[in-house]
Amino acid sequence: MLLLTTAAASPFALSRWADFFANFGEFAKGFLYTLGMSFCALLLAFVLGVIFGAMSSSKNKVLKAIARVYVEVFQNTPLLVQFVFVYYGLAIMTNGLIMISTFFTAVLCVGIYHGAYIAEVIRSGIEAVPKGQTEAALSQGFTYSQTMSLIILPQAVRTILPPLTNQVVNLIKNTSTVAIISGADIMFTAKAWAYETTNYVPAFAGAALLYFIMCFPLATWARHKEEENKKSYSL
Repeated sequence: MLLLTTAAASPFALSRWADFFANFGEFAKGFLYTLGMSFCALLLAFVLGVIFGAMSSSKNKVLKAIARVYVEVFQNTPLLVQFVFVYYGLAIMTNGLIMISTFFTAVLCVGIYHGAYIAEVIRSGIEAVPKGQTEAALSQGFTYSQTMSLIILPQAVRTILPPLTNQVVNLIKNTSTVAIISGADIMFTAKAWAYETTNYVPAFAGAALLYFIMCFPLATWARHKEEENKKSYSL
C-alpha cells in the first residue's frame, strides 16, 4: 500500500501524465496563442529590422545615430522590464487612458525587442555586399531606398537568412515572457495548470515539447542553409 501511494505521489507517475493528456486541449490553445503572437511579433520585428538596418548602413549621420540609439536601448534592457513598463507603466502614467491587452503588449514588446537584433543582422548582411554595388546604383540615378530594396537586400539575403532564422527561434522562445502579465500562452497555461493540479513535471515538460516543435524545424533549416553558404563560398 505504501509503495502504491509513493508511486502515485511521484512527479513521474503515469497517472500525472494521463491527466496531462486528458487536459491537452488547454495546452493546444496556448500553443495556438503563442503561434499567433509569434507571427505578429515577427512581422513587426522584420519591418523594424529592415528599416533600422538600412538606416544603420546609411551615410546620413542622423539616420545612423537614430538607428544606433534604437538598437542599443532595446538590446541592453531586459525584455521583462519592457513588458512591465508597457503593460503596467503606461496605464499608471496615463491614469488608465492607455491600456493595452496582453496579446498586443506581447506583440509590441517582443516585436520591438527583436527588431533591434534583426536590424543588426540586416546591417551586417548589407555591409557584406561590396560597396561598389551601392555606388554603381547611385551613380545610375537610383535613390537610396531603391538601391537597398532592388539591389543590395536581394544580394544580402543569402548572408542574412541563417542568423535571421536564429532570431526567429529566439523570438518564439521569448514570447514566454508574456506569462508575467498573464497572457494565455504555453508557459502561462503550463504554470496555471501545474499550480492547480501539482503536476509540475508533465506541465513544464509538455510546454518544453511544444516550444521544441515550433523551434527545432527552424533551427535545423538555419543550420542547413549555413552549411550551404559555407560550401558555396568555398568553391
